[in-house]
Amino acid sequence: MHKPSYLDFDVSTYAWKPDIDYRQHPELYRVGKGEQGVLICEPYKSEIGRYWRFRTKAVAEESSEKIFGLFNAYLEAGDFVGADMARKYLQMGYTRARRYANYKDGKKYDETRDYAQLERGTGDPEKAESAKVFYVKWKAAEANQVYAAMKRDWKHARG
Repeated sequence: MHKPSYLDFDVSTYAWKPDIDYRQHPELYRVGKGEQGVLICEPYKSEIGRYWRFRTKAVAEESSEKIFGLFNAYLEAGDFVGADMARKYLQMGYTRARRYANYKDGKKYDETRDYAQLERGTGDPEKAESAKVFYVKWKAAEANQVYAAMKRDWKHARG
């Protein structure tokens, strides 16, 4: 039986730390994979996270617009860490909304049955619409040529 990766998570080996101000110390930031660090890296977590919502399509539209606006503002300021964090929140809007579209209560594994994967298709169809909204903004952020160049350079220099 495949258990979720978060069960054996070792926080001491995680590249992102909650006690670092990544605006003051951007050199400590790592891009990582997917959404890694999105719920840890301050002050961006607080700046962006307060707008992150996906309850309905309308809420997702407002949320993704605000976060995409922050993404562009960070780029204009030359703040790659902020832009990358905003991109991660857009990606997470998509993935979390999809999780709730696929699984009732957003739970993928059944703790009472040795973490067996639950049945898909039991979730909220409204969340699928929210996911589509975030997907468009996430992909637009990734397609931004300025962001793509900054990300490539950052990963080459720092990881």
